[in-house]
Amino acid sequence: MTKRICVIGGGKWGRNHVRTLAEIGALGGLVEPDADRRSALAAAFDGLPTFETLGDALSERFDGYTVATPAASHFDIACQLIDAGKPLLVEKPITLRAADARELVRRAQAKSVPLMVGHLLLFHPAIRTIKSLIDDDKIGRIQYLYSNRLNLGTIRTGENILWSFAPHDISVFQHLVGARPMQVDSSGGAFLQPGIHDTTLTVLHYPDNIVGHIFVSWLHPFKEHRLVVIGSKGMLSFEDSGDDKSILYYEKGVDWIRGEPIPRDGPTEQIAYEPALPLTEELRYFVERVPDRTIDIANGPQAVEVMEILERATTSLLDRDHGRTDMSASNSQSYYVHPSSVIDDDVSIGAGTKIWHFSHVQSGARIGHNCSLGQNVNIGNNVQIGSNVKIQNNVSVYEGVQLDDYVFCGPSAVFTNILDPRSKYPQRGAGHYQKTHVKAGCSIGANATIVCGTTLGMHSFVAAGAVITKDVPDYALMAGVPARRIGWVCECGERLADAPKVTCTRCDRRYEAKGECLAPLEGAG
Repeated sequence: MTKRICVIGGGKWGRNHVRTLAEIGALGGLVEPDADRRSALAAAFDGLPTFETLGDALSERFDGYTVATPAASHFDIACQLIDAGKPLLVEKPITLRAADARELVRRAQAKSVPLMVGHLLLFHPAIRTIKSLIDDDKIGRIQYLYSNRLNLGTIRTGENILWSFAPHDISVFQHLVGARPMQVDSSGGAFLQPGIHDTTLTVLHYPDNIVGHIFVSWLHPFKEHRLVVIGSKGMLSFEDSGDDKSILYYEKGVDWIRGEPIPRDGPTEQIAYEPALPLTEELRYFVERVPDRTIDIANGPQAVEVMEILERATTSLLDRDHGRTDMSASNSQSYYVHPSSVIDDDVSIGAGTKIWHFSHVQSGARIGHNCSLGQNVNIGNNVQIGSNVKIQNNVSVYEGVQLDDYVFCGPSAVFTNILDPRSKYPQRGAGHYQKTHVKAGCSIGANATIVCGTTLGMHSFVAAGAVITKDVPDYALMAGVPARRIGWVCECGERLADAPKVTCTRCDRRYEAKGECLAPLEGAG
C-alpha cells in the first residue's frame, strides 16, 4: 500500500523532501505558511495538497511527516506530531539543546511513535559499505578514525562551524564505533565574527582505546570531505568531495614480530558500491519503516547521543577559550570558585560558572557553563546540572537529582532522594535513590520541597513553600501543600489567562490548553 508522507516546510531543504518523496511515490502533502511557496509547489507537483498550518494537515490521514523547518522550530512541531501519534522524521539538528532532544525521545517512547532524525550520511551508500566492511572484520579492530569536512564559504552567523558541519561526522563516528565517547576535547579559532568559531578540531576518546578526530572549517582553500578508518588489519579511506568517490582499502598496518614493530605495506584495493542519492535512501527507509513503527538507524536515542557530544564539545571549546583569556592573569581556570568552597576530584564545571561562599561540589558531579551557585550550596555525588542554572543560597542537590538547562532554585529549596529514610537502616547508593528530574526552564520558589521520584515539566513554576509530591506538567503553576496546579505560566514566567487558547501579555507567545496539558502553538514565539 502506498504511503502518504506530508512535508512540513517548503524552503530549500523542504523542497528537496517534496521532490524526493514524489520520485519514490510517497508524497502526500505540504505544510508551508508562505502562500507563494505553497502555490508554486502545488503547481510544480501536480496539485499537491497544501496547508497553511500543521493543525490543518493533522486533520488529514497522512501516514507520516518530515520536518524541514528552521531548527529553532523543531521541538514545538515534533511535540505536536508526537502528541498526535504521527511517525516523524526531523531534519538535523533534531533540536537546539540535548535536554529538548531527550524530552522528544521520552514523549515518543511513551506513545510508541517512530522518531527519526535526518542524519543523512548514515544513508550514503559509501558509509553503509564501510560499516559492512567493519562488521565483516575487513580491517580488524578499529583503532583510530578521522574526518575532515572543509570548505570555503557557507558561513553562518547564528551557529559556529562545530554545530554547522560536525553533526554529520559525529553521527558517522557513532554509527561506526557503536559506543559513546568517554572524553570529548575541542579547540578552535574565531576569526570572522567574535564568539563564532570558524574552525575546530574535536578529539573523541572511546572505550577500547579507540580515538577519533573531526576537523571542520569553512575557511579552507579547497573542499575536502574525507573519512579515514584505521584498523588492526587494514585501513579504509573515502573522499566524498572528489570526482571518483571511491572507497579504498589499504592492506597496511604494523605487525609485532619477535617484539619489534614491523610495518606492513600491502596492496591497495578499490571497493565497489552501488551509487545512490543519500536523501532518497533516507526517505525510502523512513517510508518503509512507518508500517512496523521501528527505526533502527538515525533514531531518537542516537540523535540524543549526537546532541550530547556536541554540547560536550562546545563546553570544551568554551573552556579552552576562557582559559586562554585567563592565562594572561596567571589563571587558567575557566570558572570561579570562592576560596571558602570545596571542589572534590572528578568534577566537571563549565566555563563561566561561579560558585560562591561555603559551597561543596562532590565527586562525579557535572555542572554546565554559566551557572551560579550561591552561598552554602551542596551538589551531591554524580549530580547532573545543565547550563545557565541558578541555585540560590542554602540548597542541597542530592544524588539522583537532575537539573536541566535554565533551571532556577530559590533560597532554601529542598530536594530529597529517598522515600523512606531511616537513620538506623541507611539506604545509601544509587540503587536506593529515587530520581528527580527538573526539566529545562523550571523555576522552584524559596523553601519549596520536591519529594523524590517526581518530574517537573519544562518551564513549570513551583510557588514558594509548595510541596511537590507528584509529576508536574510543562508550564504548570503549582502551589500549596501538597501542591496542585492553580494555573499556567508562559516560558517567560508570566501567568497566563485561563482559556483554551491564550497569548502571553508579556512576550506574545501563544499556547493551547488540552485537559491537563499546555503546549505552544506552531510558530509561537
